[in-house]
Amino acid sequence: MPHLSRRHQQVLQATVQHYVDTVEPVGSRTLVQRFGFQTSPATVRSAMGALEQQGLLVQPHTSAGRIPSQRGYRLYVDSLLPPPGAGALQLEQELLGLSLRWAALDDLLLHLARRLADLTGLLSLITRPQGDRSALQAVRLVPSGDRLLVFLVENAVMTSCLNLHLPPAAAPELLPLERWVMDQLSLHPGQPIPWNALPPQLQRSGWLLREALRSHRMARPGDADGALALGLGGLLGQPEFSRTATLRPLVQLVEEDPHLLLQPDGRPSEGVWIGAENPHPALQDCALVQATYRTGDGSQGHVALVGPMRMAYATARAAVRSVAASLQRLLS
Repeated sequence: MPHLSRRHQQVLQATVQHYVDTVEPVGSRTLVQRFGFQTSPATVRSAMGALEQQGLLVQPHTSAGRIPSQRGYRLYVDSLLPPPGAGALQLEQELLGLSLRWAALDDLLLHLARRLADLTGLLSLITRPQGDRSALQAVRLVPSGDRLLVFLVENAVMTSCLNLHLPPAAAPELLPLERWVMDQLSLHPGQPIPWNALPPQLQRSGWLLREALRSHRMARPGDADGALALGLGGLLGQPEFSRTATLRPLVQLVEEDPHLLLQPDGRPSEGVWIGAENPHPALQDCALVQATYRTGDGSQGHVALVGPMRMAYATARAAVRSVAASLQRLLS
């Protein structure tokens, strides 16, 4: 990136801010009037011309003003970001008072994803924490009439509940089956349950539990837990996504494989990626702001905002970092 004089820095900052606020190209006279530059429009016009020659501003039409280029946004994010807005600071204070009073992890993630989307008007994504290996830590069997509730503890923050039909003949086996399963998990941590060693007197209920666990794993293979995503309505209101065809590739990516969006090979897990810096074609006209959180058992999740390249980067980055830090504090 080129080294900019103080005046050129101020003009680039002002151009980005004006375009983020108005979605309109801007000329030198407007910049002088709005931002109170202590110089003439001719001087600012000269600075804008120099920035255009360096590839930091572009002129969409011959008679129009100028807007930031992808290269201009990159330099702005790396070197010229202002302090975050009041909304981001308010969110940070709000999160400091947050506690784990939620009924489930997804309730917490949903609340935080909604707050991010509401604050920024962008698409917010939060992935559930994923460890290197998902293994059962505990199983609880709770009969309820003709149903069997199976509570699964998979790691420090991930739990699941299965609701199965309970054959009457299997009910007396539940307590010894639970003890046997817990013993196996204790003796062979991180390993599959050795169903071939199941005592003969527990075969009926053991078969029921084994098939239920197998179906559960098939329904959620590997990283297919996906992400909670909110804020598509906000993106539809952005001029860059006014056409459905422009937004469709992004929506399809979020629905089918959000981890591809957040964890492409060879890229750091935190940062800001703008336009063509994003390796996936669905993000070529977007910016992605991302941070990482970790849980007490070493599992890792991601917090991200996706929107047009014309976004309030300071607020977006501060908000994403605040949510990631809050999740790490609560889940450690």
